[in-house]
Formats: sequence, C-alpha cells, structure tokens
Amino acid sequence: MLNKLKKVTAVKKAVSKSQEPATTLKGFRDIEGADYYQYQAMFEKAQEIAIYYGFKPIDVPMLERTEVFTGTIGEGTDIVDKEMYSFRTRGGDHVTMRPEFTAPIMRAYLENGMQSLPQPVSVYTYGSCFRHERPQKGRLREFKQFDLEIMGTEKSIADATIIRTLIDILEEYGFKDLIVDINSMGDKESRAKFVKELTTYYKKVQSKLCTDCRERLKVNPLRLLDCKNEQCQEFKEGAPTSIAYLTPEAKAHFKEVLEFLEEMDITYRINNSLVRGFDYYTHTVFEVIKLSVDEEGKEKELTITGGGRYNYLARRMGSKKDVPGVGTGMGFERIMLMPECKKMSPRIIKKPKVYFIHLGLEARLKSLPVIEILRKAKIPIEQSLSKDSLGSQLAIAADMGVPFAIIFGQKEAMSKEVIVRNMETRSQDTVKIADLTEYIKKLH
Repeated sequence: MLNKLKKVTAVKKAVSKSQEPATTLKGFRDIEGADYYQYQAMFEKAQEIAIYYGFKPIDVPMLERTEVFTGTIGEGTDIVDKEMYSFRTRGGDHVTMRPEFTAPIMRAYLENGMQSLPQPVSVYTYGSCFRHERPQKGRLREFKQFDLEIMGTEKSIADATIIRTLIDILEEYGFKDLIVDINSMGDKESRAKFVKELTTYYKKVQSKLCTDCRERLKVNPLRLLDCKNEQCQEFKEGAPTSIAYLTPEAKAHFKEVLEFLEEMDITYRINNSLVRGFDYYTHTVFEVIKLSVDEEGKEKELTITGGGRYNYLARRMGSKKDVPGVGTGMGFERIMLMPECKKMSPRIIKKPKVYFIHLGLEARLKSLPVIEILRKAKIPIEQSLSKDSLGSQLAIAADMGVPFAIIFGQKEAMSKEVIVRNMETRSQDTVKIADLTEYIKKLH
C-alpha cells in the first residue's frame, strides 16, 4: 500500500512540474476544416475509380505483430532498421504500428481464407501509416495512404490494371503528362543472378562508396541502386541491369506489361536503376513521375508514387504455397503539396441553398425541428443558431453568397410559418412550414 502511495505522489509531482501547454508529437498533425474535407474528397475519388475497376474494400488493424513486417520487408531497409514504431505490449507481444499496407493485407488474405474466393482478389484500403523518419515537407510520421492490391494471379494484366487505376486517380486529382518509370526484378532465378552480379560489381569499388552503401552491400545490395548520394552516382551508371538477367518467362511477363501500357497510351520509360529494396518485390516495379519546369526554365522530375509485384510474399508469411500479387500505395500529404492537385470537396459537402435565421427565444426553441424538416428533404443549408441579431445573421448569409434566407421569428414560430427572402432582390414571401420544402425546391 505504501509503495502505491509513493508512486501516486511521484506522478502528481511530475505532472505539477510540467506547466508547458500540450502539443502534438513531432511529425504528427491535427487535420481540420478544409484540409479534412480535402483528404475525404481525395479518398472518395480514389474509391470511386477503384470500385469501377473491380476493387473491393478492406480494412486492416493499425497494430500488427512485428514479424509481419520484419519477416517480409527485410533487413537493410530504412523502414525495418530505423523507421518502425515497435514496442512490447503488457502481455509480452512484440507489435508494430503499420508502416505500410501490403504485408498486413497479405496477412489478412491468408488468415481469412481468401484463397477460397474467386481469384484474383482485388482490394483497396485507406488510412494512417506510421514511420519514424525525419519530418519534412510532404513527409510526416503519421501519413494517410490509399492502397490497391491484386492477389492470386501472375497475369500481366493485373500489373497493367494497377497502373491504369493509379493513373486514372492521379489524373482526376488534376495531374497531366505523367510518365511511368518501369523495370523488372524478374523471378527468383533472375533476381538471384542479378544480385550476385550486382554484389560482385560493387565489391570492386567498395572503398569509394558512401557509408550507407557500404552497409547496404553487406545486408541488401539492391538498395545500392536507391542511393542519392552524389559520390555513388557514377557507380550506379555502370552497374549491371536486372533486365539483362531475366529468364525467358520473366522477360515474357515484362514484355506483356509494356504492351498493355502501349495499348492504353500510357507513356513509360524503362529505368534500369529502379528497384525495390523490400525483399518481397519480384517482376514489375514502377514509379509514376511528374515532369515540371522550375523558375529557371529547367525541366525537373518528381516521383509521385510507385508500386510493384510481390509473388513470393505469402511464403515469407508462412504460406505453404506462393500467392502472386501486385499493388501500389500513394501518400496523400505528398500529393496535396503539389500545385497540380485540385482543391476538392467531398460529396457530403453541398453548396447551401438557404441560410436559416432565427430571432428570439421562442423561435430558437423551435428552430431544430424546422432544420430537421429541411435535412430530410435533402435541402443544403447553413445556420448560426448561436447568433442573436438579424443583422449579423444576414451579413453572414451575404458573405457566404447563399441565394435565399429563411427568417424564423417569434411571430412565425407562433403561426408555424417562415419568411423566405431572396438575398439578391430582397423580395420575400411568407410560407407555411408544412409547405416549406416544396417551396424551396422550386426556387432557382
């Protein structure tokens, strides 16, 4: 008992010493107002297009067993080595807040028996992911991601469908002249030969590499091609290419994907340096590039998002057989910062047709039932029930550009009527509440 009292006293002292105002954690943010609606609108548009292409919704937990990621993404990646939010629960489980969606969705596919469904299984999801990276413009430690996955088919049309759906979503957001950078990692045999040759090549210049690349050479050689350090660029240019080591089957798959892109008039470039450091990627890997011109008139490229195929992920999660899959994910924060991204409103937001104004206590008491009548009739309105004066409420209606105002005062409350005012002409009519919705619907 004494020990418990001491602990409580210590906590109280610690709390009393902290006088600083509460703030959000570094790399996290509150989302409100127009920003909240922008996220919602972008999700709605992405969802609409995904459903059109046959994707079904799925939601996976924010918290997963750590081995879902360490056993699939692989060592030598920044996500596993530096960025995962991992901890031990009170029950002793090692858990991680999801840094990405692909591994959890494959876990759900295997655990929930989706193998018995008609194949392939195409799903989409949206929500927060978490990575403990250095916060910067467009990169937060909690970020919103929309994800597409097709599981249960090796066919190249699945790769093409993912890219087509992604391009359609980005074009709806306002992006034009997009380019798909694409490469193939090949199958197991292709990848093994390529990694062996890549390792041999880089070992010859190991002493000239940056510190990070010397470590990558030991743990995850493929990530050598991701390096942005200036001192390593000349070695990337002379490095072996994965396409040169493709088996006939892998080469045929890649050729088919490119043919699909050509048929869809999607501009693409084969990028030999494009790889995915995650252990589960095979065959197709791609990034969507936006071309722009800077203030000096120089052309520059910006990667919007990417994705790829992961035919061997299921086995790394304990499956007795492979489940071929392909997917992509896009972070909304990065996209929203780009000037091409349109300002959007979700379907729930309608431009108000009327502004509801009340005057006096009796009218205020009966205001909500009148508003409920309008809501059920699907008539979009604005109101300021906390305001009192007629002038202030009319001023708000005028500032918002609402075409009509409903004025509900003491007299109107008693007679079960309202005054409907045309905000432009200032003409007005007295209308029975029972006839209000039909009257409003006829207004133009």
